[in-house]
Amino acid sequence: MTRNLFIKFMFILFILTIIACAGLNLSQLAPRNGLRFSQLSPDAKNFHPQRVAVFPIAIWNHKEYSDSRGVVEQIVAGSLVEKKWFADIMDTESLNKQIEANEELRKIMTDYLSKLRMLTFSDSDLSRQIGELTKIDAFLLVSVDDWEYTVVNEKKLAKVGLTMELYDVSTGKLMWKAGHAISEEYLFIEPELPKIAHDVALKMITYMPH
Repeated sequence: MTRNLFIKFMFILFILTIIACAGLNLSQLAPRNGLRFSQLSPDAKNFHPQRVAVFPIAIWNHKEYSDSRGVVEQIVAGSLVEKKWFADIMDTESLNKQIEANEELRKIMTDYLSKLRMLTFSDSDLSRQIGELTKIDAFLLVSVDDWEYTVVNEKKLAKVGLTMELYDVSTGKLMWKAGHAISEEYLFIEPELPKIAHDVALKMITYMPH
């Protein structure tokens, strides 16, 4: 009797061990998204842009972090170049020069972004015209969601958060949208927000269609 109980106990222990190990393996193999959120269009698997423009943050930003905009625009463009996934990156400064020099482009950009912002409607005709005039395949809209030094639960934090949206100019479709933030705790010396922004941008771009 005792022998039978021992055998049953060992058998149950063996089964539980297998289940536990299987659970561990599944957890290790499961994909992990390191971003706060990342949404990919079903069409993105066939989307391979070569020329990408970074649109001015001022036209899309949801919060008042005006002192960070120029810095973040440069950081995002530099991070895209750093990835070496695209043939050419048009930074915001270069795009602004084109907009200032071309009245037609300026009007089309204004009309397109007004519809996108007010109606959440990406006009495919206007988007296509932007692509033709600027010679780009895609554009990136960036919002600075967090850019601050703050205190949470008596901990001093430096925080930077960004949201990015990547559009296909040929169709006007939103191909990818993501958001992420990084907070660094500190005691005396404040971490540099641009450095944190670079880490945020580089991590986000890893998930971008290319």
